[in-house]
Amino acid sequence: MGRKLLMAGRSGLNLTHSEPLGRFLKRYGNAQDWLEPAIRAFPPEALRQWAEGLGQPCFTGSSGRVFPKAMKASPLLRAWLERLAQQGVTIQTRHRFVSWEGSDPVFDTPDGRISVQADATLLTMGGASWSRLGSDGLWADLLPDDTAPFAPANCGFLPDWPADFAARHDGSVLHSVGLSFGGLSFDEHQSRGDLTITARGFEGSALYALSAALRDAIRRDGQAVLTLDLRPTLSNEEVLKRLLAQRERESQSNRLRKALALDAPSQELLRLATPKNATPLQLAQTLKALPLPLVGMDALDRAISTAGGVQREVVDTRFMLTSRPGVFVAGEMLDWEAPTGGYLLQGCFSTAHAAANGVLGWLESSNSAIA
Repeated sequence: MGRKLLMAGRSGLNLTHSEPLGRFLKRYGNAQDWLEPAIRAFPPEALRQWAEGLGQPCFTGSSGRVFPKAMKASPLLRAWLERLAQQGVTIQTRHRFVSWEGSDPVFDTPDGRISVQADATLLTMGGASWSRLGSDGLWADLLPDDTAPFAPANCGFLPDWPADFAARHDGSVLHSVGLSFGGLSFDEHQSRGDLTITARGFEGSALYALSAALRDAIRRDGQAVLTLDLRPTLSNEEVLKRLLAQRERESQSNRLRKALALDAPSQELLRLATPKNATPLQLAQTLKALPLPLVGMDALDRAISTAGGVQREVVDTRFMLTSRPGVFVAGEMLDWEAPTGGYLLQGCFSTAHAAANGVLGWLESSNSAIA
């Protein structure tokens, strides 16, 4: 149970974020107005109280992210499962949802295929990344008219750089660099943080915050030009001043290292983006706004989360499928995306809370109709 939750716990289990709710809601981009009622009904403070009610006190880190003090998922998951058992919930593992009989789900089980006749069904089957943890997205074939194609979100990107660059610098980190795309405002398309160079390209939370806009641009134009600021805490003037203070007889590599503590991969990126024998002014200008073309995304299965899935047009305000009365959907299987930082888990919990209330309302109305 809870394999993706346990995986999230490996990096501390970032449950949610403490920023003001108005700012928080903007993180959901085009899906904000869709998810806002659910998040307001079950906001970050409610998620924190839920975890603490299971005996897992939380704290807010310096970045505003909220974590359980245990910094892992297993104690929370154990307490959660124990509570469910006490409430009489029956958990059946090794069941795969394979088809429908009307609005009743059909499962392949160790004892053969079974159809479950339910008063209401709530589906929370995840997106299509990290399939080895269970969320392979194959369920979309069972809702072909209701789903949008999956796409990677919070994913790595593939830069247009020399073929051997990644191999030579695999594992290197560009620390605290500025990233921007499209010349838009900070909240929308500008970020700052560490970038990790991998054998496939770039990864990092600062990049993930821009992933939706970058992905859409690559699909539309064939590439997206990311702009890096290799020294965001220094002004253009200060960068130039430090470069000019170095002795002319020093090599360019030494000047960049001594003046700006620029590491080897950063220096190589700068050389690739400037002419040979670049002047200090050219180096300073490029270092503060280094263009890096991105030509692809990492594989869907390696993405932290996915866009695509059940479209907003096919569910009502209770997250019930309009084509299958009594069937509700929630979590990452819905077509929304958000950056890392607590927004993903919050969105999953809030939509599940809303859908569960939808189930209760559906059952009450059904019972009233029978009476």
